[in-house]
Amino acid sequence: MSFAHDGGSGPTASALAGAPDRLNLATDVLVIGGGLAGTWAAVAAREAGARVVLVDKGFCGTSGVTAPAGPGHWWLPPDPALRADAVARRHDAGLGLADADAMHRALDDTWRRLPTLAPWYDFPRDAGGQPHYKALRGPEYLRAMRARVLAAGATVIDHAPALELLRDADGAIAGARGLLRQPRPGLPAGSDWQVRAGAVVIATGGCAFRARLLGADTNTGDGYLMAAEAGAELSGMEFSSYHTVTPTWSSMTRAMSYAFARYFDADGHELDIPFSHDGMVALARALDAGPVTCSLDRMPESVREALPRISPNVLLSFDRAGVDPFRQRFEITLRGEGTVRGVGGLRHISADAETTVPGLYAAGDASSREPIAGAISGGGAQNSSWALSTGVRAGAAAARRALDPGREAGDRPSAGGTAGSAAAPVRAATPGHGPQADAPLTALGEAGLRTRTDARSGLSAAEAIELVRREILPFNQSLYRDGARLAGALARLDALWQELREHAGADRNRHDPAASLDRLRWREAAALVASARWCQGAALARRESRGLLVRDDLPAADTALAARLHTGGLDRRWTRLAA
Repeated sequence: MSFAHDGGSGPTASALAGAPDRLNLATDVLVIGGGLAGTWAAVAAREAGARVVLVDKGFCGTSGVTAPAGPGHWWLPPDPALRADAVARRHDAGLGLADADAMHRALDDTWRRLPTLAPWYDFPRDAGGQPHYKALRGPEYLRAMRARVLAAGATVIDHAPALELLRDADGAIAGARGLLRQPRPGLPAGSDWQVRAGAVVIATGGCAFRARLLGADTNTGDGYLMAAEAGAELSGMEFSSYHTVTPTWSSMTRAMSYAFARYFDADGHELDIPFSHDGMVALARALDAGPVTCSLDRMPESVREALPRISPNVLLSFDRAGVDPFRQRFEITLRGEGTVRGVGGLRHISADAETTVPGLYAAGDASSREPIAGAISGGGAQNSSWALSTGVRAGAAAARRALDPGREAGDRPSAGGTAGSAAAPVRAATPGHGPQADAPLTALGEAGLRTRTDARSGLSAAEAIELVRREILPFNQSLYRDGARLAGALARLDALWQELREHAGADRNRHDPAASLDRLRWREAAALVASARWCQGAALARRESRGLLVRDDLPAADTALAARLHTGGLDRRWTRLAA
């Protein structure tokens, strides 16, 4: 197992084991997720003087959808007129659900924070020698963020998926539990970990519903389920139907290239398909009628030359297939990206990225991007800025909560300085003692972890996951929908959820290291089913077509419904229109 720490005054990795069968840590801020939002959150919390533990389901710096991408940012200088115009245009595009204040915060945070990465990232320079900050290379960006997190003094635990949150006697979130996918000294693979914390940041990414998208294998809705079990609310889940064009042989979903695409039906006739969500719906209907081929021959030469630097993986997939996309037509399909490029996620109740549960914060794709996207896609440059901004704000707010002198505290560093300075001494997480070290905590995980009956499910976790994929990923079931199909899908998903709640789980094997993958897969299955139920339930409840939600039975937008739709609940799903 990869276990990185600051190397300063804290204990070494080998000294951090607690009980013989579990890794026990105490810290101020726990960040769950090591992608773009999670790493920015960890840095901000350290800068505020808090001790930080970051756990990643994969390897922090390579996991998640940013790592293989070429992420741009919403990069505008602090010119009031320029920003006001950009925000107004984006706000109008959000179809009544966006938040201008949140957009201005994202612009400001991006402008101030992105250049601070320079010691770890080699920003390119223009002809005048000025750094070019707007677009970054995903693999190097995430590698730089990992280095920055470690330099700040945070403790990073890789290959350590979180399974459930912990709640204290006051009802606040006070840590999490998970499992170690790899062995460490004194602990075999499959052992548990537990981290007590003064506050928790969920940065687990969106839910791609196991669409086999590059970098999205870890995005299974885990953060949504853990938070909902604590009582958190979600928003915007009906806007989860974003699909991207890909060659039939590839899962490489990079939309930018297809801004220049031409499409042809089986008879070779060119189709009128605009580069928009409406265009994707039209393309889906064309695919329903028969095969569709594509050509990228309209891509300007300057873009072709830049493409290998921006998104090198795009052309690699064509090279391996022996296809020249600029001179040959190739057969395409549409692949769903769930809430990764959709909108939905955990609902914020403040500019500090707080959820509706005390002590729990949400950043990046784990949170609803309605404030910056409204009813349209949360992908692209604005999404990267959202991840940065909400990560920074969640990390700082979580640190303030954890370091609040009104709360019981163990030996904590003082707040107010930069990580590594005298005001914020570098410390690692401490074993076995710390914030409310002896207070009883309640583990909140249920579905997929703890069964209600002794009878085993007739399904495997893999079979349950495949059933979810069939309900939510096909373009002809999610790009355009109607009430009858949504109700049918929900009935099947509700039945699957009850099956998992009653019978599916690995709690009886939780001390068997060999069962660790089984434990994780059952929990992922539960998270995927829960996420699909929230998505489809919200789509059924919103009785109109708006943005990413296209309903054939309700094709017009309803001005009375220009408000966000909140959702939540486990056994009993609920939805309500925001006031």
